Amino acid sequence: MAGEIDPPYLRIAAEIRRRIADGELAPGDRVPSTRQIAREWGVALATATRALATLSQEGVVRAQPRAGTVVAPRDAVPERARPRAAGADRELTRERVVRAAVEIADAEGLEALSMRGVAARLGVATMSPYRYVGGKDDLILLMADAVYAEASYPDDPPQGWRARLELGARTMWGLHRRHPWLAQISSLNRPLALPGLATHSEWVLAALDARGLEPEAAFNLHLLLYTHVHGLAVNLERRAQAEAASGLTDDQWVDSQQAAFDALAASGRYPTFAKILTSFAGGYDLDLDALFELGLTALLDGFAALPELS
Repeated sequence: MAGEIDPPYLRIAAEIRRRIADGELAPGDRVPSTRQIAREWGVALATATRALATLSQEGVVRAQPRAGTVVAPRDAVPERARPRAAGADRELTRERVVRAAVEIADAEGLEALSMRGVAARLGVATMSPYRYVGGKDDLILLMADAVYAEASYPDDPPQGWRARLELGARTMWGLHRRHPWLAQISSLNRPLALPGLATHSEWVLAALDARGLEPEAAFNLHLLLYTHVHGLAVNLERRAQAEAASGLTDDQWVDSQQAAFDALAASGRYPTFAKILTSFAGGYDLDLDALFELGLTALLDGFAALPELS
């Protein structure tokens, strides 16, 4: 039978298409992620990515940053699937390859990214992207540089070092919010030499240098500010990874741990912890944006105590 010889990615696409047609998945509903597809059908991530890319090319689904891939509206005009044109590879550019990779990482996370998946998203031969990037590691650096370059700073800076640092920190937080995978690719002890990232460093360091701080002191404060953004941002992608791996939302996971937390509180060994925990009658709402602003204020208040900045 024809269905028995179809490639796995086509069989997966057909099943998701059936679920949509039968109403099991409605417009706006999230379809299985690449990781969930790989687990449910026992296929490689690249095969799962190709299945979603096929549905995306048909207009059946679309990528929605951080929501994953969702069912497209019923009135959307589908982009009909068609064989790859003979000249499609020649239309590729490095920018298109990088943009497609960013779209995959934004929607599904960095772990879902593969060179094969990028090729499938672009509708080109598997090896075609390699003519523009050396491999996945090179591609990730190009992606990072591209998204860091999305934001720019005004030619006329705001008055005062604090306003300038606030703008720099909020700009970086906004970038990580839009691209949560960004925080996964760098660390303080292995910095990235990227022009896009250097733009943000220049903005902060110029504000501190203008106040006469010693170079090492200025650089340390710059790193503290970056670490505040980065330290919170790593939780954005980890949240998505944990949900994909466990199938549980944050609230569901907390509910599953409630008995363990109750036991800790009831043990009598942690009275302050128990007091605070039991005060959250309606539950604790973890708001990373609020934590970012709270931490930024505290950090800059500390900076203000330095003689050069007071």
